[in-house]
Parts: sequence; C-alpha cells; structure tokens
Amino acid sequence: MSDFLKNPADLFDVKGKVAIVTGASGAFGALASKILAGAGARVVAVAGNAEALDQVAGECRDLGAEVATVNARPDREAACDGIVADAVKAFGRVDILVVASGKNDVCKITEMDPVRFLDVMDANVTQSWLMARAAGKRMLEQGEGGKVVLMSSARGLLGHPAGYTAYCASKSAVDGMTKALGCEWGESGITVNAIAPTVFRSPLTAWMFEETDQAQAVRKGFLARVPKGRLGEPEDLAGPLLFLASRASDFYTGHILYADGGYTAG
Repeated sequence: MSDFLKNPADLFDVKGKVAIVTGASGAFGALASKILAGAGARVVAVAGNAEALDQVAGECRDLGAEVATVNARPDREAACDGIVADAVKAFGRVDILVVASGKNDVCKITEMDPVRFLDVMDANVTQSWLMARAAGKRMLEQGEGGKVVLMSSARGLLGHPAGYTAYCASKSAVDGMTKALGCEWGESGITVNAIAPTVFRSPLTAWMFEETDQAQAVRKGFLARVPKGRLGEPEDLAGPLLFLASRASDFYTGHILYADGGYTAG
C-alpha cells in the first residue's frame, strides 16, 4: 500500500511553506492569504494599500501564521524582483505564488480610451507575467519545484455583453500564459495553474446578494446559467486554492480550474 493512503489529507498540507500573495488587500487576495495562513503556511502579503495590508496581515497572524508584508504593487520588473527578495529575506525561500492582483474596467469598446484598455491588460496580464517570472526564477534556483496559482475568471472563456472587452481579453491571456508556463516549467517540478471563479461574495459583489428588486433581478438572470443554483461563497475557493498550492496537484499543470457552480459547463 502506498504511504499516502495512510493519511491522504497530508497531500494538502502546506504547513511551513512560504507563500507570496499579491493583491493581498483585495477580495480574493485577502481570502487567499487567510486560507493559506489558516492552513499553516508562512505568508508574504503584498499590496499597495498599506492600511488594508496591515489589516489582512493582522487577521493572518490571528490565525497563528507567520506573516511578512510588502507594501508594493507588482507593476514593474524591479518591484517584482524586490517582492521575491523580501520574501526570501523574511523566510529564506519561496514555495508558493498566488497572483491575486488585478482590475476590471467596464466600458463599451466604442467609448473606451485605449489607455484604459491597456491599464486592464497591464494589471491582469503583465503583472501576472512579471510576478511569475520573478518567483519562478527563485523556485528554479532552489531546485525543489513550486506552485504558481494565477487568477483567471469564467470571463476568460466566455464573453459578456456589458462592456467586458478588456477584462475578457485579459483573462483569456492569463489562461494562455497558464498553459504556456505549465509546459515551459513542466519538468522543473513547478506547477502553474489558474483559478477561474464566477461571481463570489465579496465587498465588490455584496449588492448582488441583497434582497433588493435590482439584485434579485440580476441574480435571477445569472442563476439561470448556474446549475448549482447559487452564487459563490468564500469557502468555495478554499478547496481549489489548497489543492493547487499543495502536492495534491503535483501532476496537474497548465489547468484552468473553474470555480463556478457549473456556469461554464452548459
């Protein structure tokens, strides 16, 4: 009998692993930081908003985690290299990268200035590429593999009629990057995967969970496409993240994991 069968849950163990989370002050980044903290990882929380970053770091420490903070945005090569250097200075290595930084800008294409389009592409694509590059260099030097988890969306696969050309294009690019890096680093032991959620409860989407006429109308139209019949809750992201951040996913790379209640299935 294989040893892992004695305690299969050990496959999901991230205790002591060093995890960089960018966009740690945002909805998914804060959640990812706290999930990894609660699971015993040493968290390097990264965000440009110092006040919100300190709050997330405090919540992670309340969960018993060792936490280092980096008040920076992953928007330049030097900044990303510095984030990795700070993580190594704090904890000696890098095992996990979660890129949760990004943005959306909803606007019809005919009304959207090209600069706004490029801003979305930069936040979602270029910054993911720069962080994967910086962390990947360190992981390759360590020679012990690693886990890269990028943030995609169901909108990387599906279009949207309400001015999502920049966002959909950016998330499709993240999907392509995930697959390409999964191939490029396949033999190194570094896995590269993406989580692609649909609507989840967060400060930005809280209005959709309310019982107002507008919210109920929007939910009704949206849920008609969701086989599970509900919107996403934060805990629905915990399992996918721990899977992709742990050795449970060692044979999985270049995958887009849709956390969407079946939204993209039908």
